[in-house]
Amino acid sequence: MDLELWSVRPLWLTVLAALWGAAAGLLVPRAAYRFAVEPDEAWRTRCPDGHVLTGAAGGWLGLARCPDCAQDLRDFRTSRSAPGDAGRVSGDAGRVPGDAGRAPGGAGRVPGDAPTAYRYGPGTPLVALATAGACAGLALATGARPELAVWLLLAPLGVLLAVVDFRVQRLPDVLTLPLAGLALVLLGVMALVPEHAGQWPTALFGSLVLGGAYFLLFLVNPNGMGFGDVKLALGIGAVLGWYGWGTVVLGTFAGFLFGGLYGLGLVLMRRAGRKTSIPFGPFLIAGAYVGLLIGAYAA
Repeated sequence: MDLELWSVRPLWLTVLAALWGAAAGLLVPRAAYRFAVEPDEAWRTRCPDGHVLTGAAGGWLGLARCPDCAQDLRDFRTSRSAPGDAGRVSGDAGRVPGDAGRAPGGAGRVPGDAPTAYRYGPGTPLVALATAGACAGLALATGARPELAVWLLLAPLGVLLAVVDFRVQRLPDVLTLPLAGLALVLLGVMALVPEHAGQWPTALFGSLVLGGAYFLLFLVNPNGMGFGDVKLALGIGAVLGWYGWGTVVLGTFAGFLFGGLYGLGLVLMRRAGRKTSIPFGPFLIAGAYVGLLIGAYAA
């Protein structure tokens, strides 16, 4: 009977983790849209059509859709529909997926034109699915150990960082530094809970060592390693260090491997040259995820 309970429990845990990931992933596109700006620009406060973003936490939390644009689109269809028509504008939807073709922050639209977007940012279904899958994988690898709560809390933040860096090659300090702090604080709490499988001192030293190693790489080649990657490495090192130095090495190696393969693929497709800058944050996060899965499973 005990064996049956043990075989069923991870399944339910995985389902719950996937549901959590899907729900958290729904909130990622709005934050990603607001953070995905050039370093000299302020965070976006308006949708691509110029409407002020409102909602919880100063407009940071919520779905990546604009109710004002949706209403404008309904009004536009109504005003342009011919007698006997079903209320549709020729060509339908009247929007550009995401925020393609728009200036950062939205320059507004010409009165009388159709709204360009009532949904904006990266595709919500894809991001939610990716976050759900990431959380489900962590639950499968970690099981019912207390540190799983930390992984599930940090996973959406990792997805957000990866999306932002991939879109604008930027890792905001307001995300990377809290990631490191949260990881160390939460893992410190988990170290006091029975049945945990990691070591907090190694997490602390892993954060310092990996952050220091990336800082040296930054000093040697500033064009090849951004300082945002150095700050991200602090949190990555803490997470990987929880399961030991072998996990730190594995996750770091996987990140460089993924980044190298991506760069090589761009070169082979003639979409990049040897000096082309690529976002390394997503691959650093992906490598850490693989290392964490293996470390958690082995523990």
